[in-house]
Amino acid sequence: MSDQNWQPTLAQLRAFVAVAECRHFGTAATRLGVSQPTLSQALAALESGLGVQLIERSTRRVLVTAAGTALLPKAKQIIDAADGFVSAAAGVGHALSGPLRIGLIPTVAPYVLPTLLPALAEELPAVVPQVVEDQTARLLEALRGGALDVAVLALPSGGSGMVEIPLYDEDFVLVVPRNHPLAGRDDLVPAGLDELPLLLLDEGHCLRDQTLDLCRSVDAHPTAGDTRATSLTTVVQCVSGGLGVTLVPESAVAVETARGDLATARFAAPAPGRTIGLVFRGSSGRTEAYERFAEIVRSVAPTPRP
Repeated sequence: MSDQNWQPTLAQLRAFVAVAECRHFGTAATRLGVSQPTLSQALAALESGLGVQLIERSTRRVLVTAAGTALLPKAKQIIDAADGFVSAAAGVGHALSGPLRIGLIPTVAPYVLPTLLPALAEELPAVVPQVVEDQTARLLEALRGGALDVAVLALPSGGSGMVEIPLYDEDFVLVVPRNHPLAGRDDLVPAGLDELPLLLLDEGHCLRDQTLDLCRSVDAHPTAGDTRATSLTTVVQCVSGGLGVTLVPESAVAVETARGDLATARFAAPAPGRTIGLVFRGSSGRTEAYERFAEIVRSVAPTPRP
């Protein structure tokens, strides 16, 4: 039975949340920037003080107990509240200054950062951007764990407890070899993707999922084949080499088609596309500040094609 007068520390709660989300002590310790023994001691002290086992340990795996599952959301709320309190006390509750940890998906980062970073330096000189490029699922995990402040990704994100601010919409464009029969067309329909040799990004990339969702929505069955890559640049260069065709977001067209013997084909209106937005924890208490950041992203965002 726990001592009702005993109170956990934030370090103990952070250790519990990190282990519960990572399911690995080494990874959780790295996230928090502490040694693994320090992490284990903090978790053990928390369990001892509560009189409850939160994490089930074995040599092969780490599991969250039923009690841990029930208490995890409350631990996250306490950590978010404490972080918001510290931010407000430092005078940054409604203004951005100091480190800003920004996550971006790989199909956004290379095309937005060249204009976003100079704009941030001009508009918010007190901000020190820290950029993390990763897939959507890992960015959301980092947001939930407090390792990121905001993330720029495709909406809807599906992240519980998150606030989403739409930034810009962009069409999908078909990239083809220059001598392809579809090169230069601007009247494509999604059903025309049927039976095309469509090259996709690897598992985990939201652009891959969006492409497959589009094909399913019109009952198209592209012949995807085995060629996959972790970067859009690699996929487009495979198109240049004659291995197939691919869909890219409008913001990537100019950069990715500048190299290689490539052409584009566009869809008739309304063209399929995606919405890119800013995502952050609703409990952060910094909505006003992040709305200001969203305005800056929006000001340098790709301009929709007429």
